[in-house]
Amino acid sequence: MKRRRDMEVESTEIRSGIEELSMMQLLKVKVKPEETAVAAAHDDNTNNTINSHIPTMPFLSISYLVLQVLDKIGPTMAVLRQDIYQNIQRLEKVHDSDPALYSNMVEILKKEISEGKGAKGPSCSKALLWLTRSLDFTVALLQLLAEDLERNMVQAVQESYTNTLKPWHGWISSAAFKVALKLVPDSKGLITILMGKDKNNDDFKKELRTFISLLAPLLKEIHDVLDAYGLDRLKST
Repeated sequence: MKRRRDMEVESTEIRSGIEELSMMQLLKVKVKPEETAVAAAHDDNTNNTINSHIPTMPFLSISYLVLQVLDKIGPTMAVLRQDIYQNIQRLEKVHDSDPALYSNMVEILKKEISEGKGAKGPSCSKALLWLTRSLDFTVALLQLLAEDLERNMVQAVQESYTNTLKPWHGWISSAAFKVALKLVPDSKGLITILMGKDKNNDDFKKELRTFISLLAPLLKEIHDVLDAYGLDRLKST
């Protein structure tokens, strides 16, 4: 995966994300419905059958691209970046233990829930939950930028945080964010970095909207799965 990510950096993260999400959609279409069914009815914790296929490695590739975006925002995102990285590593490690079985992220959740570990300790279930919430934050921020590239970045980051991560953060995480907010770069500098060369504002805004339109439905699907397993309302301590 590392060599692939190095190649993607040569393009913009947004363009690479669009390509990755488009390929993920094709992969999901190729998987037959009966192959995606998670027999959750056999699990004591839920009575529903979950028919979802969330390709593990493509999803983690998207998450790595988001890390690159956060790197460009600067040190203000350092805490969030570290959290995302650790969650990716945790999920990647389990996937690599049995790539065939865990090619579907839902199978990782299914295993932990059946063992009663989903909501306890540093589980993969919680890693997926917080990774998804971090992507919610990213989508919210990019949505604001797609509406107005000259929007005040401090306000945009604050609004995105308030609408996505803040409801689930404890006072320690919220306090850390307030400190980090003082380091947010100006919008012009960030947009120039994210946009890349040979691209105008209208084209970049179009790419942002395309990226959001592909990622948002995937995040909703993951939230639905997490909710079915009773994980979507967990808060940090």
